[in-house]
Amino acid sequence: MGSLEDEQRSPLEEGLLAENENEGPYTGDGSVDIHGNPVLKNGTGNWRACPFILGNECCERLAYYGISTNLVTYLKYKLHEGNASAARNVTTWAGTCYITPLIGAVLADAYWGRYWTIAVFSTIYFIGMSTLTLSASIPAFKPPACVGSICPEASVYQYAVFFVGLYLIALGTGGIKPCVSSFGADQFDDTDPRERVKKGSFFNWFYFSINIGALISSSFLVWVQDNWGWGLGFGIPTLFMGFAILSFFFGTPLYRFQKPGGSPILRMSQVIVASFHKWKVDVPLDSSLLYELPDKASAIKGSRKIEHTDELKFLDKAATVSDIDRKTESFSNPWRLCTVTQVEELKILVRMFPVWATTIVFSAVYAQISSMFVEQGMVMDTKIGSFTIPPASLSTFDVISVIVWVPIYDRILVPLARRFTGNEKGFSELQRMGIGLFISILAMAAAAVVEIRRLDIAKAEGIEHEKVAVPISIFWQTPQYFLVGAAEVFTFIGSLEFFYDQSPDAMRSLCTAFSLLTTALGNYLSSFIVTVVTSLTTRGGKPGWIPDNLNEGHLDYYFWVLAGLSFANLLVYVACAVRYKSKRAS
Repeated sequence: MGSLEDEQRSPLEEGLLAENENEGPYTGDGSVDIHGNPVLKNGTGNWRACPFILGNECCERLAYYGISTNLVTYLKYKLHEGNASAARNVTTWAGTCYITPLIGAVLADAYWGRYWTIAVFSTIYFIGMSTLTLSASIPAFKPPACVGSICPEASVYQYAVFFVGLYLIALGTGGIKPCVSSFGADQFDDTDPRERVKKGSFFNWFYFSINIGALISSSFLVWVQDNWGWGLGFGIPTLFMGFAILSFFFGTPLYRFQKPGGSPILRMSQVIVASFHKWKVDVPLDSSLLYELPDKASAIKGSRKIEHTDELKFLDKAATVSDIDRKTESFSNPWRLCTVTQVEELKILVRMFPVWATTIVFSAVYAQISSMFVEQGMVMDTKIGSFTIPPASLSTFDVISVIVWVPIYDRILVPLARRFTGNEKGFSELQRMGIGLFISILAMAAAAVVEIRRLDIAKAEGIEHEKVAVPISIFWQTPQYFLVGAAEVFTFIGSLEFFYDQSPDAMRSLCTAFSLLTTALGNYLSSFIVTVVTSLTTRGGKPGWIPDNLNEGHLDYYFWVLAGLSFANLLVYVACAVRYKSKRAS
């Protein structure tokens, strides 16, 4: 990753073409220090600031995955929910964790900045973790254990305490997730070509740190929860969340900050209103006649100017100076007249939308790790000698796959790809995402093949009507976890970099939140598919594809449905990616 002072170049930098660097003492991207003053390049930002940000992300993700990885098990065996209900609750909560970033993103971009947004929502996160720990530790907050086949339902009060803690975590993560990756990327100056390329490497190592936290959660913490108790199993990640907050504050003197630029939602609304207000006004053929400030500074605080593009010409009406504007000299009312940069902000979001939409199905595939993959593992042989493997801990192989693939991608694939593509990053973000979408199809196919084999053994053993584990090793799930991990490295990291790089300067948290929103919608899509499949396949008294006794079901059909959706989605993605036009900053 680089040392603190005498930093070595990463492979991403080795092929960088010679460019004129910003040799001044200050950064050229408008970043400031904690007091709002222009920040010196030497001694701030770059890799020297990243350990504190990556440490924060590692601990926060350890806390998150310490809850989410084994949550379906807690709902089934401690709150006594059924398979379908537990899977829906997990994916709904996980989806909410990726919708709340819209709240944090708007606050960060418009008012608080990324630093203070992270600080405030981290505190909310910690309170939620503490509440969840109490709900699993105090007997009055959880239902009694099962007696034989009789499992008492949780009371409304017990559910309330548990889900209040759970959804406080969802709110807390909403202020952290859209800001941490963007705040880390802000430590690299876009106007310095060497730092700009290091930024591409940062996203790889950012995701690497996420999975170090996830590795500890999916192995050690899952084992603690299943063997030492859920109070301790939730308490340990709560402690790590405290460490995450401390790690973040320790790096404050080294950070570079971007000023909040006002509400991006308000600016987009102004463009739409101004465009419709001038719907009869003709847009000039010469784009230089469109309204823009004359100097280098943008009218949007914290943003550089964006060059005009010829797409979505109707929106250019908002930047067209009409006769009424000239007569009244009303150049200061953004509801009547917007700058080209403000118009281009909205155009960028519209252009990114098709690419954004095509990552939702991938997120539905990823959601299977914490739901259907775990339930599939529960009815397989989980023993190695006298040791029992918690089914949720198999997600460790997904994490290991990511940890292995990140350095392979950064140190091997990027230099090789650069020789053929000429791209300083090896693959473009869109190429990288497409590769991951293809791998996700293979992951679902692998899961389906394993389930076919499991059901065949169940029939051969005559236990298809018994709610027991089938004598097939849970390690047969390893390939599907490895494939999902490989797909993550390509699609999720590519998506993070794409939405940061292509977003307007003053909307980077919001665009990152939009990229995270696909994970929420993917979880909701997964819940919707489960609900539809359950409804359609249980008609006429049939057990359906996903019954409580999976030996009577056809989980393989469900996986094939996801594989088919993923293939269709890949075709749409390729069509969208080919047509996409990149942002041009002036």
